[in-house]
Amino acid sequence: MERSAGSSRRRRRSRPVLGGTMAVVAAAALTVTGLVSTAQAADVNNARNAGFESGLANWTCAGNSGAIVSSPVHGGTSALKATPAGQDNAKCSQAVKVKPNSTYALSSWVQGGYAYLGVSGTGTTDVSTWTPGSTTWTKLSTSFKTGANTTSVTVYTHGWYGQAAYLADDFEVTGPDGGGGEEPGPVIPAAPGGLAAGATTTSSVSLSWNAVSGATGYTVYRDGTKATTSTGTSATVTGLTADTAYQFSVSATNAAGESAKSAAVSARTAKNGTGPVTTVPKHAVTGYWQNFNNGAAVQKLSDVPADYDIIAVSFADATATQGAVTFNLDTAGLNGYTDAQFRSDIKAKQAAGKNVIISIGGELGTVRVDSDASATAFSNSVYALMQDYGFNGVDIDLENGLNSTYMTKALRQLSAKAGSGLVITMAPQTIDMQSTSGEYFKTALNVKDILTVVNMQYYNSGSMLGCDGKVYSQGSVDFLTALACIQLEGGLDPSQVGIGVPASTRGAGSGYVSPSIVNAALDCLAKGTNCGSFKPSKTYPSLRGAMTWSTNWDATAGFAWSKAVGPHVRSLP
Repeated sequence: MERSAGSSRRRRRSRPVLGGTMAVVAAAALTVTGLVSTAQAADVNNARNAGFESGLANWTCAGNSGAIVSSPVHGGTSALKATPAGQDNAKCSQAVKVKPNSTYALSSWVQGGYAYLGVSGTGTTDVSTWTPGSTTWTKLSTSFKTGANTTSVTVYTHGWYGQAAYLADDFEVTGPDGGGGEEPGPVIPAAPGGLAAGATTTSSVSLSWNAVSGATGYTVYRDGTKATTSTGTSATVTGLTADTAYQFSVSATNAAGESAKSAAVSARTAKNGTGPVTTVPKHAVTGYWQNFNNGAAVQKLSDVPADYDIIAVSFADATATQGAVTFNLDTAGLNGYTDAQFRSDIKAKQAAGKNVIISIGGELGTVRVDSDASATAFSNSVYALMQDYGFNGVDIDLENGLNSTYMTKALRQLSAKAGSGLVITMAPQTIDMQSTSGEYFKTALNVKDILTVVNMQYYNSGSMLGCDGKVYSQGSVDFLTALACIQLEGGLDPSQVGIGVPASTRGAGSGYVSPSIVNAALDCLAKGTNCGSFKPSKTYPSLRGAMTWSTNWDATAGFAWSKAVGPHVRSLP
């Protein structure tokens, strides 16, 4: 070690050094001996999940009397709240590893009603302490010694019979390591994934996201500003302005801190009024117009009869960018139908009160939306087509798989861009709508507030279950009504349910029904008349209507389908 400033070396007289040397050596030996004899491992907190940041992990509460709360807490983001009831004093306990013949300090912070803190199984004298209750956090403390063979004790807390609930937080069993070491503190969680917007009102947006390991709470941001918090994986942001687009993100939190924000999702609040905002009539007929020649009558848009209220242009084409679509008019296949004529016909149809939308998918469609990037690419490209051609909206006809999380995001983003006049239709297959857990059904429910209609394809199906649990075969009025009932009772508004069928026997491989069967099914659902063996428990007068594949096959059959079904749909109550 260097000398301090100002010190100096002195000369001194020579004298015997043996005794002094021995004294120094002896002192050093004593010092080393003393260090060895008094050294011991640092005391640790042997309790696990001492602050309840991991819920009730490691703890057992009698009679399910314990619950985790986010407020009030003594430290971190969670605390225990336990409620005595009847002959149950709401005892919560955990087994703690300890070292034999050792002394431990036991403590916890409590609030609320009568609260006890104790330990049993010490192998010596079990101890406890208590407080009659407090409106602020109070520390309970005691200590205990373990027996010669004790390697585990039970630490507990409880209230008192007939008294108010108590809160407990930040337990400590401090002493020699019992074998498990001190529990490591939490680490900052990862950013949540899967953020999606759900139902909206004129003043609120519902959000959901995937759980994050180690998170004890979540913070929701609206346009970059903290909007609300949640201990679960969903939240509803309120106080919003009607018909307004917002950006939302969410972060995960725990005692260690807050994660980065998730990828943002867009959502638009509903316009003032009720139900989906759309230019579509109360009862409507949807027809798919073919942008290709497959043997059906070749049509211009101007050839589509006035019986069709929604014309779905089939189909958009996938691009090299996943999720993105474009449109290429098949001028050669459509007998020289030009782009200029097509655009002009769109405007003419719209001037006549019709909606022309772009359909995505089809039997051979390869559009895939299964990531944030592809959802954004989808919404951006569809919106670009709407701006370019003037389409009123989009039809989702993805028959080779659909991811509800990301399609929901895509449609929400599109809605935020296009506004409340956006028309959204879907054409799932029967298997897609058998259960609300299916990806198509989940998507429909997720965007219910902006969804126009789901026209399920009641063909190319075979037999399926109806809402009564019975099996029905395609090609009958019962097949149409019993399967529609699943959607009507599964969460969709009747105005969002339509019956999709082939326009002729050549329009599908199987499942064709005559227009009279379609009309009977519409009557059964809307008015309770003309039913088959299946009769729904109630009527759905606001049922949207019907759909057909395609206007071209309808033309091939002399428009028999639209001439019969169109007027009938418009006559519904």
